Amino acid sequence: MTVRLHVNIDHVATLRRLRDTRYPDLVTAARTCLGAGARGITMHLREDRRHVTDADVDAVRKVVADSGAVFNLEMALTEEMVSIASRLRPDVATLVPERREERTTEGGLDVALGERAVTAAAARLASAGIRVSLFVNPDFAQIEAAARTGARTVELHTGEYCGATDGAEKARELARLAAAAQRAGALGLEVAAGHGLYYDDVGPVAAITEVVELNIGHGIVCRAVEVGLEKAVREMVAAMGPR
Repeated sequence: MTVRLHVNIDHVATLRRLRDTRYPDLVTAARTCLGAGARGITMHLREDRRHVTDADVDAVRKVVADSGAVFNLEMALTEEMVSIASRLRPDVATLVPERREERTTEGGLDVALGERAVTAAAARLASAGIRVSLFVNPDFAQIEAAARTGARTVELHTGEYCGATDGAEKARELARLAAAAQRAGALGLEVAAGHGLYYDDVGPVAAITEVVELNIGHGIVCRAVEVGLEKAVREMVAAMGPR
């Protein structure tokens, strides 16, 4: 089975926002990623709209739908975002933690602490025909709580693995991801992973048996500065390797 690559194009919007230009164009970026082998597009519509806008989400959603690929909307657990997702009906809605002062998402959603609210939001989204995913740390308590909410997917936060500074630490974090993925699979959850993955460390995560999808954005956009977006996506697909 080949692991699916979903490209997060938020940082294409970040480049545009730096000078409030009309470029680069997110629709063009989405089409390029899909043409290069991505199986889906991920976007995070933040409460402060710091990069992706509502109009971006509407436009890219249409392009992805027309292509037959998967559109994944990352979102905070708020009434506004649940309402937007219920109207837009992305293929997948991924609930993530969000703080205004963070540069990027810093960790997984605390499902165990907010299980009641997550369960209610998951039920609303599912009633709109949306597959619900929860972005969580590779922690058994969080995964077990996720399984109780009615969500169908967990996306494991790979930030600690990617940030490991020596081989032993890297191995420990990879083992932690593998154990969490196995636990999630045993509970009937589909397993995705992402955050901070780059070409030199994506392979071992893609090789975890239960992982069926990777969400990668920043690394691909950075590599695109050097080789172009199409080649950057193709290189990432290759780096993920066969399984």
